[in-house]
Amino acid sequence: MSIYSEMPIHERQQAKIQNKTLVVGLTGGIGSGKSAASDWFAAQGIDIIDADVIAHEVVKKGSPTLRKIQKKLGEWVVDAEGHMDRAAVRTHVFANPAALIDLEAITHPAIREAAKQQLAASTSPYIILSAPLLIEAAEAGLANLCQRILVIDVDEETQLARASLRDEQSMVKIKAIMANQLHRTERNRHADDLVVNEKDLASLHQQLEPLHQKYLKLAQQLKYAAD
Repeated sequence: MSIYSEMPIHERQQAKIQNKTLVVGLTGGIGSGKSAASDWFAAQGIDIIDADVIAHEVVKKGSPTLRKIQKKLGEWVVDAEGHMDRAAVRTHVFANPAALIDLEAITHPAIREAAKQQLAASTSPYIILSAPLLIEAAEAGLANLCQRILVIDVDEETQLARASLRDEQSMVKIKAIMANQLHRTERNRHADDLVVNEKDLASLHQQLEPLHQKYLKLAQQLKYAAD
């Protein structure tokens, strides 16, 4: 449960962001169906801010963030065309925990700032901020931009089955990704809203519909409280 969940919504809003729009943080482990949930909200006309997309954008060719990474880790982080060599960087930081700390110290503030800019530009009744490591990446501060946290949950067997089918990744790689994420029990503990996605898309959508209506009402309350 979010530490703000018991507070009146207008107080949570004042404590987190100076914004009249409700922000719902959407997260879940690999293979949970977080993307399917995000797609459903988008189909309802809700703006989606995707932290994964932002993470790619902030290190695009020639960006200030990429230049900082080059200066810190070395010129090898970019390929011959000037793009970030993601595979090389990923291998390096997995083998060097200190390098991962250095990398996140550069990228997390950039991701947070870009997310804040997109939040400010949103025009939908409420906003979904989607991030697989919403809770884990405390330094990025993305969870602090949200008034509520929605977790999409499945058991580990389902995670493995879906992730291997979707991405054709090896079980070793999928398990390594899962090990880098919170255990589902701990993740669920942070949820204001929890959806168990063990069935089909129709079942997922059926659970999301009442949450959508709930968020619309909360968004109206927040707007009136902020006026």
